[in-house]
Amino acid sequence: MVRLALLAGLAAALPAVAGNQKEEALADSVRLALASAIKDTRPPQPVFRDEAARLRFAQWLGVMSERLRRKLPDEQLRTEFLTTAWYEATRAGLDPGLVLGLIQVESAYRKYAVSMVGARGYMQVMPFWTAVIGDNDRSKLFHMQTNLRYGCAILRMYIDMEGGSLYLALGRYNGSRGRPEYPNAVLAAWKKWE
Repeated sequence: MVRLALLAGLAAALPAVAGNQKEEALADSVRLALASAIKDTRPPQPVFRDEAARLRFAQWLGVMSERLRRKLPDEQLRTEFLTTAWYEATRAGLDPGLVLGLIQVESAYRKYAVSMVGARGYMQVMPFWTAVIGDNDRSKLFHMQTNLRYGCAILRMYIDMEGGSLYLALGRYNGSRGRPEYPNAVLAAWKKWE
């Protein structure tokens, strides 16, 4: 009985295994929009409409940096990661906390994570995306900004495809559409990053 409870607790603590994003037929307009979204390689430069927005970002960065300290102990790397995640998430119209929750579930913040089905990097992007909307260089999926840009752009596309349903979009992102485990895991992780 105790062993069963211990095993159940251990299983709940492990990150979910990345699913298998499916290559889908995309309209040319969607393919072009995604390609242009990931093409810009300039480093993230957050722009704020006013001082209050800049202060909110600085406060968010401080709080998230402290929460992420155990996973990314190097302060400079952690700051760069969080700034990039915030930038790419907001650029794609996503909540940065959602993106951090998705990364927690997908890769447990491991830059070089590779799933059993070949998904790569922080956001576990499938390599076929580099041929569909990129320059066919799969190695770039281990570059932090590129991986986050692909992941955020793809998740945004799935949310749009699913008429705004985050639950269905997350299932599609993971290749498990219609099954509750993955969307529920990401939504639970999101709560920790709000």
